[in-house]
Amino acid sequence: MSDTIRLDGGTARIRLADALESQQERLLPCVHCGFCLPACPTYNRLGDEADSPRGRLHLMGAVVEGRLDPASDAFQTHIDRCLGCRACEPVCPSGVEYGVLLEAARETAIEARKPGLLTRALLAIMASRGLSAPFFFGGRILRATGLASLAVRILPAAGLLGSGRMAMAMLAATKGWTPPSRAGAGRAAIDRAAECETGRAAKESNSPEARRTVGLLLGCVQEGLYDRINRATARTLEANGYQVVKVRGQGCCGALHAHAGSLEGARSLARVNMDAFEAAGVDYVVANAAGCGAAMKDYDVLFEADSERADSAAAFSDRVRDVTELLADVGPRKGAEVAYRVAYDHPCHLLHAQGVEEPPLKVLRAVPGVDVRVVANADECCGGAGIYGLTHPDLGGRIGGDKVAAVRAEGAQAACTANPGCMMQIGAGLRIEGAPSDVVHPVEILDESYRRAGYYR
Repeated sequence: MSDTIRLDGGTARIRLADALESQQERLLPCVHCGFCLPACPTYNRLGDEADSPRGRLHLMGAVVEGRLDPASDAFQTHIDRCLGCRACEPVCPSGVEYGVLLEAARETAIEARKPGLLTRALLAIMASRGLSAPFFFGGRILRATGLASLAVRILPAAGLLGSGRMAMAMLAATKGWTPPSRAGAGRAAIDRAAECETGRAAKESNSPEARRTVGLLLGCVQEGLYDRINRATARTLEANGYQVVKVRGQGCCGALHAHAGSLEGARSLARVNMDAFEAAGVDYVVANAAGCGAAMKDYDVLFEADSERADSAAAFSDRVRDVTELLADVGPRKGAEVAYRVAYDHPCHLLHAQGVEEPPLKVLRAVPGVDVRVVANADECCGGAGIYGLTHPDLGGRIGGDKVAAVRAEGAQAACTANPGCMMQIGAGLRIEGAPSDVVHPVEILDESYRRAGYYR
């Protein structure tokens, strides 16, 4: 097939360009200045202009103008290689909304060519509780029996089995951390000690935001593999004066679907969540996963062309907060000492997409005894990028390897980041290299500090 779309007389372009045409105004601000080039992980490693933000924007423009077929190898390859980390957005002097354009480009791309089987399978699993529940249950069995860790040691690094090795390493990396003074203690014992009478902890808070209600997005990966982080999130919010309300009927936020170009799939999931949180009547919608928070803060863009949902989506997005934002807004209150050295890495969808930089560090620094070391190039992607680490094992592995090296250079006891996907990617890289592999979310350290301070008894 030619790279040029052939028009039939004066008729409109083929439907495949519709998704990008709807965003044509967002393409116009790009002046191809090149400020985005040094911020782009794929361009830095491949040196190909087509694998830079401005190169991809040029390809998008060519599709809209009818000069390039969206089924062409050029469009498919270079749009697919993008991590979607959005590091180009903060450095762009023209304010190009690259993340919105990328998702539209990917919708156009998958209408021209179906995505790979792995991508389709993972999106189907995340969209269905009937599929995701047994999927994550199986994952927890592999993790608990040690089979995931065994697979990391025995599977080869290359080929199809190499992808399986990475998947098992990511699964093994979801195992809980062991707080420093509890070496050898079981995770279950620590969790039992941390189960709290949240009402008493909340009454002790002197926060001006006391008893503002929040609904926690449980998420798909979080609920399936990181439920301990969900519990720590609820406990630390309650200890700082928030009332955590159970939100029934919620589901996947749709982030993976949007990143993959399945925008209608993302909208379907978003409608479920907007209805569920609206029914709960909460003041804030809180996320402890950067990718989920960024996706929900962009529901307003997702529904901007929907006259029935646009206003409610905008109102919903205005109420979304990362857990570290809420904790930093009210303090957070200090707990007991936790002597721990962590290498902190910024999640892309917290730093670049949401513009949240200091709150996670403020949460960590509120814990006496914690030595926080921000890793070199902490503003660069870890290579996880949703399912990118699995679908692009070579390039994702190169980017991830650089991140693991930066983490190890800090000589910390654990890596720390505020996004489960990044925790899995970094943790997998550490395990594959045979390095100390604890990876922890900031709220877990704060939670341990509060447990030691007796806030939960």
